[in-house]
Amino acid sequence: QVQLVESGGGLVQAGGSLRLSCAASGRTFSIYVMGWFRQAPGKERESVAAITWSGGSTNYADSVKGRFTISRDNAKNTVILQMNSLEPEDTAVYYCAAGTNVAGYQYWGRGTQDTVTS
Repeated sequence: QVQLVESGGGLVQAGGSLRLSCAASGRTFSIYVMGWFRQAPGKERESVAAITWSGGSTNYADSVKGRFTISRDNAKNTVILQMNSLEPEDTAVYYCAAGTNVAGYQYWGRGTQDTVTS
């Protein structure tokens, strides 16, 4: 099992920045990929960014490219999502997820609310 705990969410004005952290514990040696997802009210959950645990390859949703950066600190078992130039449309609950293979994500955090005001 892998446990994930998100932190760093909050309230920010449009154009501002937020930094989300996801701390992984448990069987972290089994992690292949970690990602951030978000779900806005009335919308389906969507992938925001992902990073492979060993090689550090990244992937971003088109809506956040150039504004968000995902990174990892393997020594601390932590994944960071740096969000800049935030827009009201970025308002959502952000979830951290971990996958042990290419099939998808098996572990999820509880989520953290991020609100961007105009």
